[in-house]
Amino acid sequence: MDCFWIWITLTTAFCLTQVDSSHYSHSHREHHTIPEFIEPIKNVTIPAGRDAILACLVKDLGKNKVGWLKSSDQTVLALEDKVVTHNSRITIIIEDASTWKLKIKQVKESDRGCYMCQINTSPMKKQIGCVEIQVPPDIKNDDSSADMAVLEGEDATLSCRATGNPPPRIIWKREDGEMIYMRKAIMRDMIKTESFNGTTLKLLKVERKQMGPYMCIATNDVPPTVSKRMSLIVQFAPMVRAPSQLLGAPYGSDVTLKCQIEASPMPVSYWLRANEQPSKASHSSQEKSTPSSSYSSYGGFGGALQSNSGDSFNLQHSEMLLDGPKYAITETHNGYKASMVLIVRNFSKPDDGSYYCVSTNSLGRAEGAIRLYEIKLPSTTVSNSFRNSANNKGPNLNNLHPSSILLFLAAYIVEMMKTTPLPR
Repeated sequence: MDCFWIWITLTTAFCLTQVDSSHYSHSHREHHTIPEFIEPIKNVTIPAGRDAILACLVKDLGKNKVGWLKSSDQTVLALEDKVVTHNSRITIIIEDASTWKLKIKQVKESDRGCYMCQINTSPMKKQIGCVEIQVPPDIKNDDSSADMAVLEGEDATLSCRATGNPPPRIIWKREDGEMIYMRKAIMRDMIKTESFNGTTLKLLKVERKQMGPYMCIATNDVPPTVSKRMSLIVQFAPMVRAPSQLLGAPYGSDVTLKCQIEASPMPVSYWLRANEQPSKASHSSQEKSTPSSSYSSYGGFGGALQSNSGDSFNLQHSEMLLDGPKYAITETHNGYKASMVLIVRNFSKPDDGSYYCVSTNSLGRAEGAIRLYEIKLPSTTVSNSFRNSANNKGPNLNNLHPSSILLFLAAYIVEMMKTTPLPR
């Protein structure tokens, strides 16, 4: 009987012990919470050179620990507040028990990528945040065109390469503000535009009006925008145009002769005077009064020179005119265009004849011819004309040379102003 009661007592005690143990285990599980992330890590986009910060927000961390890794190669950067990488630009900021921040100072392009925030639970918990580095554009000179010279009619290709993040856009413009002229492969006529987008600017069968400075501009909305200047030189033989090929003036006046030139490369230009009927007297007079020289003495060559007007003359009987008391010579340049001006002072009979503006460069030579002659205004004709006008018959122009009519009309108007009283 006693044995029975002893068995009952031990059994009851064991059961109570089991119940109490089960209650304690259940209670412990209820009070031990698992760490959780509060929100995802926000990605960061930042220009190079700035500081980047990734924030990892955790709740109920307890005795667990937080670590940071580089996602791409699983390099451990930090455990809790201790930085284990040798990168001195990385630091850990712990604002409170739930805020763990990874700070990268003065970010570089190599810092681009994703970073992992880990909690050493079982199984491990993690989340990822990424850093995007904005890099301003940089033009690669070795992969871009330099100044270029092509013959007129050939193709020219200008290229421009740039790096940066985001990848830069390439915009072409003329530095001088002129339009860009382009010719499509299937089109004969040119189109013009203020700008062109693309890494390569291809100009087919270039013309001289396409010559000039071009700008390659690289931009990706990350300052600063950068640019590179490229000069396109279109080369061609000289072209000479004399606006007035026949020029008349009265003796005693100063006469201005002009020629327009287009050439590239820049030509050597000069004035020649053709001595069509050379004589000792005229040569002697010119040597004393005019600064001119034999063309052959300036490296010229013998034979006939063909002008743009179709006339020809013998270079052995030509003179190169120099700036001095008799002749005033000026030359102005604007790009591939130039203007030559010759002023013949105190025009007289020995100055009658043909004058030639000559332009030459490495690709060829061209000439323009101007014939200079005297305009006569006979005094008897003018007197008769004024007399007729006094009789209300108007000026008589029948006896005047056609080339003298314009000068006569000017003289007539001046005379009428002298004789006609002004209204009051």
